[in-house]
Amino acid sequence: MSRTLIGRTVRRLRAERNLSQQALATRLGISASYLNLIEHDQRAVTASLLIKLAETLRVELAELSGTEERQLEVSLREALADPLLGVEAVPEGEIGAIAGTGPNAARAILAMYRSWRVAREDAGEIALPSGRRILLPNEEARDLFHEHGNYFPSLEAAAEAITAALAASPAETNHAIAERLRRAHGLTVSVQPLEGAHRRFDPQARTLTLSESIPRESRGFQMAFQLALLEARDPVEAAVAGASPTTPEAAALMRVGLLNYVAGALLMPYEAIHGVARDLRHDVEAIASRFGVSFEQACHRLSSLQRPGARGVPFFFLRVDPAGNVSKRFSAAGFPFARFGGSCPRWVVHTALATPGRVQVQVAELPDGAAFLCFARASIAPAHWGEPPPVHIVAMGCNLAHAAEVVYGDGIDLQTARVGIGLSCRLCDRPDCRSRAFPPLEHRLALDPLTTSSTPYRFEVRKH
Repeated sequence: MSRTLIGRTVRRLRAERNLSQQALATRLGISASYLNLIEHDQRAVTASLLIKLAETLRVELAELSGTEERQLEVSLREALADPLLGVEAVPEGEIGAIAGTGPNAARAILAMYRSWRVAREDAGEIALPSGRRILLPNEEARDLFHEHGNYFPSLEAAAEAITAALAASPAETNHAIAERLRRAHGLTVSVQPLEGAHRRFDPQARTLTLSESIPRESRGFQMAFQLALLEARDPVEAAVAGASPTTPEAAALMRVGLLNYVAGALLMPYEAIHGVARDLRHDVEAIASRFGVSFEQACHRLSSLQRPGARGVPFFFLRVDPAGNVSKRFSAAGFPFARFGGSCPRWVVHTALATPGRVQVQVAELPDGAAFLCFARASIAPAHWGEPPPVHIVAMGCNLAHAAEVVYGDGIDLQTARVGIGLSCRLCDRPDCRSRAFPPLEHRLALDPLTTSSTPYRFEVRKH
């Protein structure tokens, strides 16, 4: 639990419930002055008071971790440090104050910043004449999952109803889905050569064709996706409508992402995956074998186990290509991803490229001292001769507090094995990093032609 952020979190939750300090203090059995000190991070919170806070505010303990405030502060810091804004550096204290006391104002600042970036990237013109475009479609879809904590109860319920009708073991799920498609929907499933597609559904001919070039677990996922498209349309459309997408493209990406969510829940039902993950201590390769899914599919499902009262380990999940482009990202673990730039070259996400197919593990420590047990694996997809094969890295991680529940922490001294990383080079204050690609935005360079440093850039660290 981060003492730095618990006060802001308590203040935000109290305000959301329209409670005065006196009212909340009375319910907690403490004085209003003591609560005021807690909200300003001038008093630590005992374990018993933390539990009482969770009960009184009706939240899970995990929600008191300060994850939302932490991510908001990181995003603000990143946005306000953009040199093209042409503004003086904003002190850390002011950024923290905005994120902690004015979260709605902070979100408005970020929305304006994103809109400005879109306009800038479109050569000075807003993409839509109406000016409604605020986010790129993929970012807008990504935000939907972030705002829901990557957990959708209505979609889980829909998947559980379908799973109950299938009544199949993990080893028989693919066959059971194919049979349901045939019997309930009159679809014929076949595997054939498909140029440029993994799945093709012909509603007139009632045929579902799967590409012969994709592996068995991907064929199973594509059948599950088709079943979700036919039987979970209503809850998916309700979720899309609730997000109020600003463009048809954003709505389409949300729809596909939510259907993928249902497909994963069909192949790995919540109660089953929650129990297996606990028993196998989150050995992803063993979990993938148990359910007949891919490593990435298992990782993605593990990141969605956020059901109140039956939460799994809070993981962050990331999929990135060798160029550093992020195609999937979610953080239940409170890991503050850099939203608008690249990540740290020292992070295991990038070093995993050296050993495709093998899980690489790292204890990563951020500049503020927060540490995470991270693991990543690079995969090379099949490709035609002469075509560069697609490569991507799937990474997950959790706070060190959960390391004992994850097999990848076995045999590692979690204290001495820590590797210092940053959010991105432009936001990192580490002065001795030999992997730095860019100088930090907030510090003045200290250039000396008489000395050649072992680090690419030397700079003076400003104290806030």
